[in-house]
Amino acid sequence: MRRVNESLREVIAGELTRLKDPGLGFVTVTGVVVSPDLRAARVYYSVLGDDAEKQSTQSALERAAPRVQGVVGREVRLKYNPRLVFVFDESIEEGLRMERLLQEIAETDDGA
Repeated sequence: MRRVNESLREVIAGELTRLKDPGLGFVTVTGVVVSPDLRAARVYYSVLGDDAEKQSTQSALERAAPRVQGVVGREVRLKYNPRLVFVFDESIEEGLRMERLLQEIAETDDGA
């Protein structure tokens, strides 16, 4: 399953770079998790920008899902062509938030 997930991630990321949708921000595909029956895949992504850009990118990804799904069906040999669901990956923002908090703690410890 790990190889299938990675293969899908590579194909999807490559196709997203070729899309010409103006609503699509700077997207990075962080991971793909395919269901055990291979009928659905969650595509985790991150995007740079504010909340408006994130929403715009989510809408653009939903519009592009059928096209990207078609490319996946042609390039990756699977029993089924999985239905793609794009999910915003909050782990990068969480990591940045944790880093900020740790820096604040370190600064207050230095001043004490």
